[in-house]
Amino acid sequence: MQGLGSFSWLIIFGALMYFMLIRPQQKQKKQRQELLDNLEKGDKIVTIGGIHGTVISIKEDTMVVQVAPNVRLTMQRSALGFVRVDDDEKKDTKAEETKQIEEPVEEE
Repeated sequence: MQGLGSFSWLIIFGALMYFMLIRPQQKQKKQRQELLDNLEKGDKIVTIGGIHGTVISIKEDTMVVQVAPNVRLTMQRSALGFVRVDDDEKKDTKAEETKQIEEPVEEE
């Protein structure tokens, strides 16, 4: 009887490890791969090293990033930290949120 209890705790511990460590890591890896796959010419990016620039061209494993006028860097696609959102897009999103908040609620 005692052996069965120990075995069930082992299964519970294994399931807990899966849901707390392995599954979130797999989701994060999938999101990162989607980010790299959806990268397009003209995207404003920040590399993992903190370099801000605009994607000029994309190849299978590399990309060319313009960081200043007439300054282009060739780097690995895996160096992508995140894609920046333009200020105009942020303003549009904030305006929509503000509009939703400011609309009066009709009381009956």
